[in-house]
Amino acid sequence: TPHIDRLADEGVRFANMFVTTSLCSPSRASFLSGLYANTHGVVDNFTDYPRDLDSFPKRLQEAGYQTGYIGKWHMGEDDDSRRPGFDYWVTHKGQGQYYDTEFNVNGDRKVVPGYYTTVVTDMAVDWLNRQSKDKPFLLILGHKAPHTPFTPEEKYLHSYDDIVVTYPRSAFRLEGKPKWIEQRLDTWHGIYGPLYGFRKEFPDRSAQAELDFEKFVLHYTASIRSVDDSVGRLYEQLRKKGMLEDTVIVYAGDNGMFLGEHGMSDKRAMHEESIRVPMIVRYPRLARPGSVIPQQILNIDLAPSLVELCNAPKMENVHGQSWVGLLKGETQSWRKAWYYEYNYEKQFPYTPNVRGIRTDRWKYMRYPHGDGSPDRHMAELYDLENDPHEFHNLIEVPEHKALIEDLNRQLNELIAATGDRSWKTLPMDEGIKTELPDAKIR
Repeated sequence: TPHIDRLADEGVRFANMFVTTSLCSPSRASFLSGLYANTHGVVDNFTDYPRDLDSFPKRLQEAGYQTGYIGKWHMGEDDDSRRPGFDYWVTHKGQGQYYDTEFNVNGDRKVVPGYYTTVVTDMAVDWLNRQSKDKPFLLILGHKAPHTPFTPEEKYLHSYDDIVVTYPRSAFRLEGKPKWIEQRLDTWHGIYGPLYGFRKEFPDRSAQAELDFEKFVLHYTASIRSVDDSVGRLYEQLRKKGMLEDTVIVYAGDNGMFLGEHGMSDKRAMHEESIRVPMIVRYPRLARPGSVIPQQILNIDLAPSLVELCNAPKMENVHGQSWVGLLKGETQSWRKAWYYEYNYEKQFPYTPNVRGIRTDRWKYMRYPHGDGSPDRHMAELYDLENDPHEFHNLIEVPEHKALIEDLNRQLNELIAATGDRSWKTLPMDEGIKTELPDAKIR
């Protein structure tokens, strides 16, 4: 990924960037609003972003910015109208398709031939080309890749044919962990399941099935090469227009991805591979090239940060913090802990309700049943300093009893601080199921 690497070399890399819900729509809404999902209300992939909810694009638009959104939005399926905060609006239903997606261009639907990543980049370059240096702009480009089912661009399809991929070590180290993780192995979100179509017969625990897993991982990797091309094309367009040094470039992901770790595919759970995402910020006026920010940064921090950077009206009552001071290299007090939330989905019954806390060293995860009764699943506790890959669940180690009580107290306090009073009455956990999700929403 030479173009993404160049952004990191010329900008700031956030080494510990996380999402507060590892699911497309809730995470995207948190990026826009600076709020946890329990507050902005987009708790699944089927809920629209509330029109009256504040967002950083609204604030920048109010400040005189020309605003555009191109690509995956994935919040609301039936409303084709342009969303508040954007002057130019191009998106599609759900995930879109890797080839020949039907786009909604400012309310008009049309199929645009070609590979998704290239098509939306063409649109973005065209939009940038129409912008004047005399007026500030905001452009958000939402890529589909690398989303399942991984489909690389034809020119990159065989990029890694000489690479051998095996199941990761943690896939088989499930001793002392909650039973739901083992139950997930044969499902839509498990390594012995269909792998989003890469495996036709399942569940399959044979040695031959590892080749399907290898293809799954290599296609994931190859699809990122087109995203890297996109980054390079946008960089070059800004350079040609003489805008590069005055533009804040943010490269980030809305959720992580399990590639077999803990026997899982997909995301949703709170393990590191699911919640950890990349983020790079290039802005030569403030950011020291090649620097790394080690603090725990969250998706809810983006909105207040960009509003501050762009001198737009401040957003009120957000849960996130501005990292502009960190970008400048200033000494700034920062969070030592944060909490994660995910609600059980009937449409994807492969992950329980999750509420957990991550400190700089410890991670504690609970799985509420949904009705306020005692948790039915074993909790998890990991020492991230000594066990970064989360091999050893310490929840039943007697010496950690006081620590667990303290983490549980902190978790409750963090949840209450967001104004969430209903977290003990969540969707009912109906258990891990093996049925496949509806083909329309995969």
